Amino acid sequence: MKLLFAAVLFTALFSFGAEARALSGRADSDPVDTLAFVSPFMEDNESCFKCHGQGKYEYENELLGTTVKALMCPDQIIRREDFYISNHRSFSCTDCHSADYDVFPHPGELRMELKFNCLDCHGGDETYSIFSFEMIEEDYMRSVHFKLEDEGFSCWKCHDPHTYRINMRDSRNLKETILYDNNICLYCHSDYTRFQLLSDREEVNFLKTHDWLPNQASHFRSVRCIECHTQINDSILVSHLVLPKDRAVKLCNECHSKNSLLMTTLYKFQSREKRRDGFLNGIIMNESYVIGANRNAFLGTVSQAIFGLVILAIVIHVIFRIKTRIKLKKG
Repeated sequence: MKLLFAAVLFTALFSFGAEARALSGRADSDPVDTLAFVSPFMEDNESCFKCHGQGKYEYENELLGTTVKALMCPDQIIRREDFYISNHRSFSCTDCHSADYDVFPHPGELRMELKFNCLDCHGGDETYSIFSFEMIEEDYMRSVHFKLEDEGFSCWKCHDPHTYRINMRDSRNLKETILYDNNICLYCHSDYTRFQLLSDREEVNFLKTHDWLPNQASHFRSVRCIECHTQINDSILVSHLVLPKDRAVKLCNECHSKNSLLMTTLYKFQSREKRRDGFLNGIIMNESYVIGANRNAFLGTVSQAIFGLVILAIVIHVIFRIKTRIKLKKG
């Protein structure tokens, strides 16, 4: 019985450890990098951030000889701390913007300057081939978002060039990744004023359109919008082919099954990494995990073995009791 108790205890501890690792978003904690990035253009960029890095700015009105203070347009505010952790943190402002912005007040015609898109810099460059920008553009051009290009839709509507950072590929905490990615969608889809810049549709109640979804809040915390609203593309990490709403996933077993579509979307990169690193449980989970059920085939087998041993022990105990009783009656 002591051995049996030890086996049960081992299973419980193993299960708890696996769950804790899953909740943390990583198998083991990595050392924290304490070296903060320092941009070689920090001093140059500060000439822009001294106005655009805060909610107000001031300038000298030479005609009146006064100092004017004004509020910065919210859409033009770029927090330094966000920029210097973004993917473009090593850039100078004038890498993308005209050097004429050094003149203040800024010349009015600069409002019309042509803005780069992703492929202007990253297209055809082997350095960035891992991100598959060309395939992403193909996906995007077939999506419902592409139909809004004439109204002003572009890469930057979802991926702010000043603050966007790779999230899914470098994810250490899946919950934070889901929150970050969903906020990209909600930036327009939960803000009707912003939504009207691209569409003349009537206001859509985001929660009401999803009222068919069981455990709504739990789903919003646990999966990204794009899991249900994009077409799966095995060649890229994040699909950009946003589908019409009538083609969105609505069947439970699309996700809550052995062949869950989440294994080719939300958990795709995580699964690849575990296989690459030789993490045995990752391989097992890839084959047998049912999303939402917290199922682990290895633990299931161990549990069945323990249950079998318990039944066997009971049977042996009963047999010995019967034999002992028969001997006592004969004696």
